Amino acid sequence: MSVDTKVTFDSEQIQSFSSGRNEPQWLLDIRLKGLELVDTLALPRPEKTKIDKWNFTQFTNFSAEVAPVNSIDLLPEGIRSLVGDETPEQSLLVQQDTSAVYAKLGEELKEKGVIFTDLATAVKEHADLVKKYLFGEAVNVEENKLTALHAALLNGGVFIYVPRNVDVAVPLQAVFSIDTVETGFFNHVIVVAEENSSVTYVENYVSASGQSAVANIIAEVYAAAGAKVAFGAVDNLASDVITYVVRRAHVERDARVEWALGQMNDGNTVSENTTHLIGDGSWADTKTVTIGRGVQKQNFTTQIFHHGKHSEGYILKHGVMRDSATAIFNGITKIEHGATKSNGEQTERILMLNEKARGDANPILLIDEDDVTAGHAASVGRIDPLQMFYLMSRGISRKEAERLVIHGFLAPVVNQLPIESVKEQLREAIERKVK
Repeated sequence: MSVDTKVTFDSEQIQSFSSGRNEPQWLLDIRLKGLELVDTLALPRPEKTKIDKWNFTQFTNFSAEVAPVNSIDLLPEGIRSLVGDETPEQSLLVQQDTSAVYAKLGEELKEKGVIFTDLATAVKEHADLVKKYLFGEAVNVEENKLTALHAALLNGGVFIYVPRNVDVAVPLQAVFSIDTVETGFFNHVIVVAEENSSVTYVENYVSASGQSAVANIIAEVYAAAGAKVAFGAVDNLASDVITYVVRRAHVERDARVEWALGQMNDGNTVSENTTHLIGDGSWADTKTVTIGRGVQKQNFTTQIFHHGKHSEGYILKHGVMRDSATAIFNGITKIEHGATKSNGEQTERILMLNEKARGDANPILLIDEDDVTAGHAASVGRIDPLQMFYLMSRGISRKEAERLVIHGFLAPVVNQLPIESVKEQLREAIERKVK
């Protein structure tokens, strides 16, 4: 039996929501186009995962408002634990449901022309920039039912713009919290790094247990020539949140994008991370860790497309499945014709801890050019009984032995993550999941 995927919002409601935010006509046009396409487009089709019974469209709350605060101390405890103590150089944005409740950008960065604000504010104050990049080259409204739905109901997110030659030394952080039951959460993140600039951005997605919701998340990253972007994310949504997340990047000549992704959701999740290496000498590195537990189903597709010469792309994913959880790892390295001297490498490993846990790793190389290097490695297996025997023979309980094995299996990825704060948050998230 399939879940009803008919959208319960009509054009009048969309226009009313847009008008209430004082949005420009071009954004309303995007919304109405998305709404028109929702009923005609199909759901995305992640390899080896059926999602037609997942609830992506049925929710009751779409624009829950939360009052802003002027101090980190007034934020909920769960959010405060992620952001730490307030410091003068800190740049932070906190969004609860669809409301930006706290925002701070360092004065030095403001003077350099850096923009770091919630998307609704960016539309009002930097409309031309947002119009250029929202549903730009990275993501198309017309791709599938869920991208169209996202365009129609977009209700949160962040806009980051780093001007040419500006180095943002302190990471920008955003925390997105789902606090209201039956929320439709349509978050859009845009990161733009102009020529020879650099920025590190870290985002956290959290929700309390029992907060059933639909999360439809899109991130677009644009790295101009010579720019460097480090994008870190720790997704930690509860078991009753169904999640569709798309994160994509366009990387120009000699630019670099590093992805550090902790996929720690407890609910069913379909995730796609795609990087297009457009320019010569462009570079991308995607590292992902995940732990599945309970009966959740997850599908993680990571793709790097090489268009430019001498481009380099690396994919590294490790996952641990417990209980009856299922994970599909799809990795695609595509080297286009003309991308000579390019190099693409990928490694995917899944460890299954229980008899009913399932994992599947599918590395794919698509090579349309001769003068390149490419390779892949994949493994799916159960915990080594000799490891467990050795640990337990030293007086360690089975539960503690499993905990040590999980940390050891994920450590090669976690230790290589380029963002220290993401490392620490991931270690804490892993510890919570293995207790």
